[in-house]
Amino acid sequence: MAGNLVLLNKKNHKDIIGGYMEQKTLSIEQRSETGKGICRRLRAKGLVPGVVYGKGMESVSVTVNPKELLAAIAGEGGQNNLITLKGAGAINGSVVIVSDLLRDYLKGTPRHVDFHKINLKEKIRVQVSVSLVGTAIGVKEGGLLDFAMHTVEVECLPTQIPEHIEVDVTDLVLGHSLHVADLKVPAGVKVLEDSRAAVVSVLGRGKEEAAPEGAAAAPATT
Repeated sequence: MAGNLVLLNKKNHKDIIGGYMEQKTLSIEQRSETGKGICRRLRAKGLVPGVVYGKGMESVSVTVNPKELLAAIAGEGGQNNLITLKGAGAINGSVVIVSDLLRDYLKGTPRHVDFHKINLKEKIRVQVSVSLVGTAIGVKEGGLLDFAMHTVEVECLPTQIPEHIEVDVTDLVLGHSLHVADLKVPAGVKVLEDSRAAVVSVLGRGKEEAAPEGAAAAPATT
């Protein structure tokens, strides 16, 4: 991995105060016992097993309260919320992002969580949601909106992660697209997707291109 770049996979949230993100907190307990059996017993007690890992540290097994965990990733930012850990010895005060969250298939409740310890001065890569604004002209004319890219990968400092990236589709006409190159992102944020990739398009033909209703079929030739 080149430079000071940390790779992450999930989504995000921020509240800016004086240019920095307001961090959420989460109480955790460090545990020495590991394994599937231990994890099953923790879940039976209503707890969520997890692990904290990061650059230059050995992974640490932890336990968290599921309600507190869900509160920490609540909001539009979701799993990219910056979380300050409380408790658990040496990792007390560490800032993390939820890099992976395993949920129950039926209930949707947390079953296991991976926390990635980050350095606020090192750039990271995360997926940020794309939010569409307005109603496209082309849709009003009968076209179909094709929202192809719901998230984009960006690179920035943790405190610069945007909640989402807005795309105004109001002026989008039939047969046209908005591409990655058209995205407007805050200073310090770099979009890593192919600049030529379509984010959203309006599919369909204009009225002048469509065959008139009730038009007579062309006579067969012999």
